[in-house]
Amino acid sequence: MPGGRLKTYSAIVVADTGPIRTITMHRPERRNAMTPEMQLELIAAFEDTAASACRVLVLSGAGDAFCSGLDLASLQQMNAQTPLQHRADSERIARLFLALHELPIPTIAAVNGPAIAGGAGLAIICDFTLAVPAAKFGFTETRIGFIPALVSAFLALQIGRKQALDLLMTARVFDAQEAQRLGLVNEIVAHGKLAERTKALAETLLANSPQALAATKRLLIAQNKEWLSAAMVDAVEASTAARMTGDFREGISAFLEKRKPSWTHELH
Repeated sequence: MPGGRLKTYSAIVVADTGPIRTITMHRPERRNAMTPEMQLELIAAFEDTAASACRVLVLSGAGDAFCSGLDLASLQQMNAQTPLQHRADSERIARLFLALHELPIPTIAAVNGPAIAGGAGLAIICDFTLAVPAAKFGFTETRIGFIPALVSAFLALQIGRKQALDLLMTARVFDAQEAQRLGLVNEIVAHGKLAERTKALAETLLANSPQALAATKRLLIAQNKEWLSAAMVDAVEASTAARMTGDFREGISAFLEKRKPSWTHELH
């Protein structure tokens, strides 16, 4: 059983119910939009979970959203950032995704509402993804002149290049039914039953050998580890470079000013 006093955070809530740990992104007034601080707290919570006696992790969001992507205040600051700050942002998101991906215990995303951009990344990286019928997903970065570099490797591993390109390049928002058809969602659960179904799945996992579960997960991670490690290095470089383009600056400005962007049409 997990023991000791749980750490407290400002943007997430961590709670244990026996060997099940639940991490809830807790900025409901902002639809659980991510800030750098939330990302760092999630990394710390994932690392703490990996070192604990917990046997299943549940990731969810407070209120009526899972995670709506990057917080507007963080977005507003991006055009003023230095190259080093852009790289630090990219490296932090890579750490976040890898910390979740490499957890040695089963992970369940309980998607209670929209999961957009980085929020969609967190939802699909979990080993199991349960979603309510009203959940929406989207990798919307290209709408603002950015690229979904860091999630692209995980997405391509799960659904293949053609399907990944469709979602990443159109930047369209899609529903839980399509996410399930693509293999990104395991099960669609009635909204009022999500907590109950998540608990039932966790208990199913708890009935199995923890050593066998860990070994199974370790095996699957190892099968793509070399490729994924190289892909994430490339993704950090691509993400950093994309943040310094004219299209990115224009996309951010247009989004904040609520107007149609005027792209440069320059290819690099």
